[in-house]
Amino acid sequence: MRTIILAWVLIAGVRAAPVDDFIEAAREHHGAAGEEAARFLAEHMPVADRQSLTADFLIENLDLAFKSRAEFPWARTVSNEVFLNDVLPYAVFDEVRDPWRVDFLERARPLVKEAKTAGEAVQILNREFFKQIKVHYHTGRKAPNQSPKESMETGRATCTGLSIILVNACRAVGIPARAVGTPQWANGRGNHTWVEVWDGGWHFTGADEYDPKGLDRGWFTGDAAQAEATSHQLAIYATSWKKEGLSFPLVWSQGSQNVAAVNVTARYAKPRTGPAASRLGVRLFGEPGGDRQIATVRVIDGSGSDANEQKTKAGVTDLNDMPRFGLPLGAAGRLVFTRGDEAREMVFGPLTEGDSTVDAVWSRMAVCSPAITALQQWLAGPRAQRLIDSPALRLPLSRKDADAAVAMLGSDCLSRLGEERKDEMEKKVISLNGKSLRWMEKSFGEAPPGGRSLWISMHGGGGAPAAVNDQQWRNQIQLYTPAEGIYIAPRAPTDTWNLWHESHIDSLFERLIEDHVALRGVNPDRIYLMGYSAGGDGVWQLAPRMADRFAAAAMMAGHPNDASLLGLRNLPFAIFMGGNDSAYQRNQIAADRVLEIDRLEKSDPGGYVHLSKIYEGLGHWMDRKDAEALPWMSKFHRNPWPGKIVWRQDDVVHDRFYWLKIPDKTAAAAGQEMTATVEGQSIRLAGVVPSGSTLRLSDALLDLDREVIVSVNGRQIIAAKVPRTAAAILQSLQERADLPSAATAVWVVP
Repeated sequence: MRTIILAWVLIAGVRAAPVDDFIEAAREHHGAAGEEAARFLAEHMPVADRQSLTADFLIENLDLAFKSRAEFPWARTVSNEVFLNDVLPYAVFDEVRDPWRVDFLERARPLVKEAKTAGEAVQILNREFFKQIKVHYHTGRKAPNQSPKESMETGRATCTGLSIILVNACRAVGIPARAVGTPQWANGRGNHTWVEVWDGGWHFTGADEYDPKGLDRGWFTGDAAQAEATSHQLAIYATSWKKEGLSFPLVWSQGSQNVAAVNVTARYAKPRTGPAASRLGVRLFGEPGGDRQIATVRVIDGSGSDANEQKTKAGVTDLNDMPRFGLPLGAAGRLVFTRGDEAREMVFGPLTEGDSTVDAVWSRMAVCSPAITALQQWLAGPRAQRLIDSPALRLPLSRKDADAAVAMLGSDCLSRLGEERKDEMEKKVISLNGKSLRWMEKSFGEAPPGGRSLWISMHGGGGAPAAVNDQQWRNQIQLYTPAEGIYIAPRAPTDTWNLWHESHIDSLFERLIEDHVALRGVNPDRIYLMGYSAGGDGVWQLAPRMADRFAAAAMMAGHPNDASLLGLRNLPFAIFMGGNDSAYQRNQIAADRVLEIDRLEKSDPGGYVHLSKIYEGLGHWMDRKDAEALPWMSKFHRNPWPGKIVWRQDDVVHDRFYWLKIPDKTAAAAGQEMTATVEGQSIRLAGVVPSGSTLRLSDALLDLDREVIVSVNGRQIIAAKVPRTAAAILQSLQERADLPSAATAVWVVP
């Protein structure tokens, strides 16, 4: 077979006949298929290539493309259309036209000889080919659109140059491949290029970014998910040899129409749903303008959200390949970086919606305290092997350290609960101590910064057949519509008359709240309790004895029985009753309780905030007028650290109330009272104060850097500093997974 050497010659502005000769040579080499391939290649060839490329170059490229199609099993199954557009072309973008096929085929063939599929072959090439040619990511490359030869001469290329190499390596062994990219990420952080390959469909991968888990993975998927198909700058494009009107936006040659493209945004973009959120990207440099460094990085913000450790990237990874943390809108806090035994930190935030990037410099950051470093190391171990008496947990903490430790330990606690309780949340049923609590729920509005509100709404019925209570349950989910939040209607575990204030309810509700905080992003300071009829009975009873769990409570048409109002000192409480609701003297008793809570408010300024509505002329059903409770309740946030507590034990006793804790429930009896008052640095306890009671302390209550004075029933017991420790925080969270109320120091009454 003869070799034809042709040149493109322009005479007087008219193209000469070499294209026809090239097509003839292709027909001679490969018959009708060769002619079709040559015509396709020539028809969509850039003008500059017509002026510069030789037929020798083109024939060699075509010969080797056909050779690979015959040699490799995956290539033989590729459609002619895909072969022509994504295997045959000799170029990807507008790079210098190197005769790369001979060299790349010789290098790639032995690498993929055992591969069974195109996808498997691509993985091997992405893992081994760049090592073989010694080219890796480096921002010091000469140009973004380097040809393979240019990149191999320096050993440097960025994402575009690396993508050109991987596309060509794939094409060399008959794998259809094309470059993909966006002129600009939706977050404005820059552009990027990667690769798509054909294996029964298009799949993507980052060039020189091998992932052992397979294709369709990459650090850029989150960014790509925000692409916009209708925006020229924010869309995602794939290169094409065939020109069909759309061109690839070349960031290094803006306005160029030389590279054809197809819009593939739909393959990557995801519909934007759910609450507004932020993503924080983190890069670490050793010195200003220096090389990137590898370190573990942990986000510590006020809520402890998404504080899992990740590693920063360095070396040959793309500059935009970095750990990213999903955080609530408005989050602010600290980033803690650890290298070896040393930890350093910097502040960040507040974050706006979308993506932001922090460039940290190791030499410029403050060194973390030894206590925080020790706690990080303790948390890094498997949970089952963490010793609760470890010296790392007993090191004294500064106030700043304590805030960080609460976030770190709290995040770990919520992460554990999320793993353990995922199943019960999906099934919407909690089983505890032989009782099961089911619920229905609805969501309203957008989640605000800080997390969603939670509304627990208890149904009526009680002392009736299960079918009656089921009907009341179904009705309750329809009764109220908060402007924002997760609205829950639980089904009472029993059908007894006191279905909402039996002893098992308290622990079931504690778990229900913890589950929604851990798995649904609920703000623990925005949890509201309400109930109608028998559900109102439950509010009378539960609200005082669980007041430290709620931001506000509302009782609708219920009977208090023997419930006390004293525990409501720090819980805004609403009473709604029909003036004609005379069954069990509900209307009269409600009126008496209104007078009682009025007196309590007057005698204790700042306490017993309440709203009372007795609707004259209405009976047990209040025509939904009681729905005015919701906007009133939503104004309040829980204060987990009130300066005064009135704790009166109900017939269902508790061992913890706000920042007070008794040794155990056996130390309490119904009707016992304890009051605690904070004035400056002094804490006064009065009433029944069992030996071994614990003061759970925090800087939200008083200044732990100063001496704390404690007196019990008028007798001074202590005047000393109480150290903050991670052990105190851990103990508090083990008792109750409630970050805002986590104690940072404890003192035990002798």
